[in-house]
Amino acid sequence: MPPIIPRMTTIDPSATTALPSLYADRSFWGMTVTQFFGAFNDNLFKQLILLLSITVAADGTTTDSQGTVMLVFSLPFLLVTGIAGYLSDRLGKRGIIISCKVAEIVVMALGGVAFALYSQSNSLTFLYIVLFLMGTQSGFFGPAKYGILPEMLRKSDLPRANGFILMTTFIAIIVGTVAAGLLLDYFPSRQWVGSAACVVIAVVGTFSSLFVRKVPPANPQLKLESSSFTVPPDMIQMLRRDRPLLDALFVSSVFWLLAGMVPSAINALGKIVLLSGDKLTSMLNGVVSIGIAIGCVLGGLISRGKVDFRILRVGAFGMAACLAIMAIPASGDISKLVGEDDTLQRLPSIGESGQWLGYWGSTGMLMLVGVFTGLFAVPLQVFMQSRPPSDKKGRMIAVMNQANWIGIAISGVLYSMLNSLSKALDWPRSIMFLYIAAICLPIALFYHPKNEALSNDEAAV
Repeated sequence: MPPIIPRMTTIDPSATTALPSLYADRSFWGMTVTQFFGAFNDNLFKQLILLLSITVAADGTTTDSQGTVMLVFSLPFLLVTGIAGYLSDRLGKRGIIISCKVAEIVVMALGGVAFALYSQSNSLTFLYIVLFLMGTQSGFFGPAKYGILPEMLRKSDLPRANGFILMTTFIAIIVGTVAAGLLLDYFPSRQWVGSAACVVIAVVGTFSSLFVRKVPPANPQLKLESSSFTVPPDMIQMLRRDRPLLDALFVSSVFWLLAGMVPSAINALGKIVLLSGDKLTSMLNGVVSIGIAIGCVLGGLISRGKVDFRILRVGAFGMAACLAIMAIPASGDISKLVGEDDTLQRLPSIGESGQWLGYWGSTGMLMLVGVFTGLFAVPLQVFMQSRPPSDKKGRMIAVMNQANWIGIAISGVLYSMLNSLSKALDWPRSIMFLYIAAICLPIALFYHPKNEALSNDEAAV
């Protein structure tokens, strides 16, 4: 039976009534599936390298170079996001999406080679190179992925669409993160097996991208200038005139700084403090993603066709409180619950003061962290998509991505510095969560923008 080739149509931006309902729109489902598989591959590959960068010697000596991993992963986003936003508005977002998915196939194939070399030398160098390439591909994908939603959907559908896409994104993060731990447990010297699967998934994601609705370029007359590689002057002027949008951009960057530190803090908690294996440590990260998926759906439903920043404030306070609880160390010399493979057993402390929640308590608390994170993310995401004029949406998403990846790059440096400080002062490793909570708290206390309605007559497709 020959493959079914999706019909490609161009939608007139004025023809809002021609759009199908959100969940009956195969273009929406094509975008959802495409970004799902992309997020899976990104997080599987990144989590594998993060876990490999933590070592615990027999004498209790530990090394943790996760900050370097996050820095390598984030740098290409800073380098390419500006030009990616320009191309997204100049050439059209659908073509960029398909091209990025094809590039993903090549990068995942190189990942298999990198893991084969690592199994022979234990050197992370080539893995860092492939991680950089993966970040480059994702950097081009981001502005088109998020910028096309307000172009192909009714504006009132954006909260639900973002809630659903964010939910599926974090489901992909769950699957990819947990799969990384399973691979390291079952194929400790053959991680290339995972990359082979990633190649197949990239092929499937490329096919699903063909279902994305073709929309006309937002600004086909846009000229290439030196500022196209950074932040264009008209975008700077727009942000200067629009203080709520500028504030949201700053908050988004800080949010992703926090988001960049949390997975590394969880990996260190699992492998160094709770003495869990790679599989159970990855599951701790996985439950955060489950919580985020739930929070995103709740945020999209509660919003009811508007940008409701009260939901964001609930999320900010909830994140700060839960992270502060995660930081509480165990008292004295008590034993702690830890995971090793599939069995939980009691082991004495070996140089770390432990963490009072233990493995299962941390699992529940991290689930709550995820729920509050999802509630935080949806209003901010919708606001930054809907606020700019239609001919600047792609570049605004690019600027947002640049700001977000500045935050993530700083998170790698900040994590390394705070990790070194904690070790030098002999503080418990769980204190990292308190640092993150302290950064989150000012947003909850001082960021109080006004709510905004989203109407169909403003719809951008």
